[in-house]
Amino acid sequence: MSDSEPARTAVHRTRSTILAAAALIGALGWQSRGSPHGDHREALGEEDGAVPDGVTVVDDEIPAVANLDHDLLGALRQAATDAADDGVEIFVDSGWRSPEYQEQLLREALAKYGSQEEAARWVATPDTSAHVSGHAIDIGPSDATAWLSKHGAEYGLCQIYSNEPWHYELRPEAVDHGCPPMYADPTHDPRMQP
Repeated sequence: MSDSEPARTAVHRTRSTILAAAALIGALGWQSRGSPHGDHREALGEEDGAVPDGVTVVDDEIPAVANLDHDLLGALRQAATDAADDGVEIFVDSGWRSPEYQEQLLREALAKYGSQEEAARWVATPDTSAHVSGHAIDIGPSDATAWLSKHGAEYGLCQIYSNEPWHYELRPEAVDHGCPPMYADPTHDPRMQP
């Protein structure tokens, strides 16, 4: 054993430790907070619709907000302003999504729930998702969903699915007539049928 062998072994161990740490950090870096669906946002970034913590409906530099339907965004901003007057802050958990991101969420739901039928209760296909078209938003935290549940119709913002209290879409007629009855889940929504 030469004098340089212990040094090489130490360098090898250090390099291996650094590589393992980098792999772990990289894996964790691909994940941000879980969505209300309990899935993780992996691989695709903000440009595909992933939302970092603390985003609100006024954060136009975030594609998930900037790519929302103009009328939906206007109603959300008015509601958020009024909610703030009541001490409630509305955060964006998910907004616009690219078709690739929606497809990833669907694959994750299939893995989590084990069947196409059960996954469809939580995640739409890219072709049917109101998130991909920019016509849906998922909000949080729970005090914000409670506030919007109570006041959303005043802005035309309606919860669409009973199983997703965070998911809102614009229904302008709700301002005068109230929100329409909710579907139990997306599998009961005619827009989600193939």
